[in-house]
This record gives sequence, structure tokens and C-alpha cells, in this order.
Amino acid sequence: MKIIRLFEYFTIDPVSFSLKAKLLSLLACFCSIFFIALLTKIVSPWPGYPMIIASMGASAIILFFIPGSPLAQPWPFVGGQLVSALVGIFCALNITETSTAAATAVGGSVLMMLFLRCLHPPGAATSLTPIMAGTSITSLGYSFVLVPVAVNVMVMLVLVIIVNRWVMGRPYPSPLPVKKEKRQRHNMVEPSHQVGFSEQDLNLALKDSDIFIDMTHAELSHILTQVERNAFKRIKGNILCADIMIKDVIVVEYGTEVEQAWQIMRTHKLKAIPVLDRARRVIGIITWNDFFKFVDLNAYESFQDKFRGFIRRTADVKASKPEAVGLIMTSSVVTLSDTMHITELVSLMSIHGHRQIPIVNSDRRLVGMVYQANLIAALYNEQLSYEH
Repeated sequence: MKIIRLFEYFTIDPVSFSLKAKLLSLLACFCSIFFIALLTKIVSPWPGYPMIIASMGASAIILFFIPGSPLAQPWPFVGGQLVSALVGIFCALNITETSTAAATAVGGSVLMMLFLRCLHPPGAATSLTPIMAGTSITSLGYSFVLVPVAVNVMVMLVLVIIVNRWVMGRPYPSPLPVKKEKRQRHNMVEPSHQVGFSEQDLNLALKDSDIFIDMTHAELSHILTQVERNAFKRIKGNILCADIMIKDVIVVEYGTEVEQAWQIMRTHKLKAIPVLDRARRVIGIITWNDFFKFVDLNAYESFQDKFRGFIRRTADVKASKPEAVGLIMTSSVVTLSDTMHITELVSLMSIHGHRQIPIVNSDRRLVGMVYQANLIAALYNEQLSYEH
């Protein structure tokens, strides 16, 4: 049974890539090593210099197959390789006994990488290179850090950025976690009871577990969020935005007069109205705040008088204030497709604070609107009886 259990490990793929992604990453490894060796040979002072260090092969696998790993980011790669090369050549020149020199080089390089926060596993192999290669490397002295190591590293870094970002379409370097600024005054209090987990929850869990996760916080957060959504879909079923939206939506156009739009909102007790073009595509949304933000009060006028003066149509040909909805609307409006699952609505409404989301079809034309009440009813498997 133990033998059979051992063979089960051969069925586990450590890299969950598609076949296309694996082939592209393999080709990227081949091309990067080829160009590194070629360019280093060109810039070498004389033919006696080595073209490439062996650890670049291991770095290529990390950089092209797991570019989202914290170990694969630019500073760990560049700093880890260079500081390890410096420690390695120092040990090779000052410690004559090979075993002691090798152990000191690896231990010293790892210590320096940890201290400088640039841990990159292939760097330990780089520190061994001067010791194991002997006089062919030690004769170069500390110039070994520049050629070939620094040249190898910089060429590799340029190729990694080009291939990952513009060929593979991967976000490399991975975005850094956003640090929230500490302010003394005017702190905005965020809701403490939000759906899902926060960045603080994630950081606390990683700190308490005291284990290393070979991915950035952004990638881990994305995966966990996707897990939550998949679990929600499994429990609630395939409920789409089209299933819960209100189809009979009151709308206005860009040229609708401000006074008319305000009367529509008051009559129908609406907090927001989508603004459409003639093809029924959403070009904006108008809310109560869009009316109020143009009302400029002073010490001698009441809000009511100022607001009435703003929404009232100007009788003259020339107007000193916005007369059409398109001039006061909010143009940056969030829309969702009618084929989207309602899980997309949860974060928009519970965390980002949207109270209504326009729903569009495949042609980007408005087909309905989802309000918070619709989402709540769907989450609790209740139906809203608007007809009654």
C-alpha cells in the first residue's frame, strides 16, 4: 500500500497551468537562458569570463512558472542573486577549507537575504559557485559579482518583465499590498460587519499560522474571494442578475431638462435614474447629490430658494447654470451584465456602497435595474411583491 501511495504523488501537478501556458513558459526559459549567455559573452571584458551562472536556470523556472511568488519579485531576484554572489566570492577568497567555505557561503547568503528581505532560493546556489568552481572564478575576484552575475540578472529581469507582462499577460511585478495611511484627524470609519474577509483578517491569519504561502497577498485574496463566490453559487444556485432585476425602469436622456428630471424623481420617489443615449446605452446616472452639488449657499439665501432657482428652467436664451441632465450627471457609472451571477452584486452593494446597479445586455443596452432590496430578497429566497 505504501508503494501505491508513493506513486500517487506522480499524478499531482505542482503547476496548475494549461498546456499552452506551460509551453509558453518553457519557451520563455529557453529563450532567456540563450539571450543571457549571448549578451553576457558580448559584454565580457575578455574570453576567460564565464557567460552564465548555473543558478540562473533555477531562477528562470521560478520567474516564468511562478511569477506571482514573493520569491520571484524583482527585489528578491536581483538582491538575492547579487548579495549571494558577494558572500560567495568573499568566502572563496578568505576560507581555504572547502567544506567550511561552502557552509559559510550558503549560511551567510541566506542570512543576508533574510536581513535585506530579498530571499531568492537560487541565490544560495550562486554563493556556492566561486567555491566549487575554484580558480576559474576566484581569479576574477570581486568582478565576478558584476560579470557574469549582475549582467545575467539585469538581462533576465528585462526579459521576465517583457515576457510576463506583454506575452503571457501576467501582472508582473505583482502589485504591492496597499498600506493604509494613519491620519490624526478626519478618520473615515469603515463598516465593521462586511461580507467576506478584509485584508487585516488575511494578514492576521498568516501571522498566526506562521507558515510561508508561495503567492502574494493579492493573489491569495483573489483566490479566497473566488472560493467564497463559488460556495455561494453552489448553495444558492445559478441566480443571475436578469432573474432579480426590475425591468420597468424609469430613465432620462442627456438632454432632459434638470427641472423635469427632478419632478420625475419626486413623483416616483426615486433616489437615482439612469441616463441613456438614443441607443439605450447607459452614459451616466443622476442622483440627489448631483442636484445638490450645484447649489451654492451663502449667508443671505435659504437652501429652498437656492435649490428652486437652480432646478427652474431659465427663460432667457443664455443660461448661467446647467439646464440639461447630461451636464450634472455622474458619468462614471457601474453596470453589470444580465448574465452575471448575483455574487457580483454582493461586493458592489455591501462593501462599495452602491444602492442600485443598472443591468445591461450583450449590446450594452439597459434592460433593468437591481436595487438593494432585490438582492436581499434573493439572498433570503424571498420574492418582492411590487405589483401589490
